[in-house]
Amino acid sequence: MAETDSQRRTGIALVIAAAVAWSTAPFFTRLLPLDSWTILFWRGLFGGGLIATVLVLTQGRAGLRDLAMMGKSGWLVASLSTLGMVSFIPALQLTSVSNVAIIIATGPFVAAAFAWIWLREAARWQTMLASVVALCGVAIIVGNARASSDIIGLALACLMTVAIAAMIVRRHRKTSMVAAAALSNLLGSIVSIPFAHGIASVTGAELVILAMFGSFQVALGLTLFVLGSRLLPSGQASLIATLETPLMPFWVWLAFQEVPALRALVGGALVMGAVIADIIGDTRAQRRLH
Repeated sequence: MAETDSQRRTGIALVIAAAVAWSTAPFFTRLLPLDSWTILFWRGLFGGGLIATVLVLTQGRAGLRDLAMMGKSGWLVASLSTLGMVSFIPALQLTSVSNVAIIIATGPFVAAAFAWIWLREAARWQTMLASVVALCGVAIIVGNARASSDIIGLALACLMTVAIAAMIVRRHRKTSMVAAAALSNLLGSIVSIPFAHGIASVTGAELVILAMFGSFQVALGLTLFVLGSRLLPSGQASLIATLETPLMPFWVWLAFQEVPALRALVGGALVMGAVIADIIGDTRAQRRLH
């Protein structure tokens, strides 16, 4: 029992750390006066390279095999992840961080909808109710969009959410998600090359920030989550990971005084309340089953 409690506490600490790491994406984006494609190129290069290095160092030949022999399902997962990443950075630059964070928080409900459509997995009525509440929250936020850039940013945030939800549902059990993450980051760099205008003109200071962006937010965040989620029930790990959503605008407010609009706060409260209530309900249901 003591060992189980110790593992649970370790898992919680690791997933909290992962959520903190993931939440720094808007902070790094605001620090960089670069176009989205240049950021994507360097972040993907540093993040993908470090993930691949860790995979090979920890798993040896098995890690190399996962990278070299992804298979169709692995490439599908990596491609959807790449689409999500390519949408994420421009969304942060075109609309407020709070808007992006709240839309991303609806991901579990989008994934549940895809699971029902593709796999015929029946959703709990509580999840359906929570989805309606979350949809109302998103409608409140999107309803305030007026500038064309704001609308495009919201659309890109929605595209990212759909892509990541599809990746989660369509992933195959034999697919190494760590290897797929490394590949998707490197694919993002390759896709960015024709559109990036400042790859060669990045300063030394900007390169340091980009290296921290890829290493800390991408690679370290993923590694911590993979390690922590192995020690926790999936519902509990998902619940803790939602800390990323309120932390994203918090760091930007702390560093750049970007205050969320009232509509974003109201819509965000609805979305976060729905997400947390659904995950807690699912966790309790799983405990009753066991």
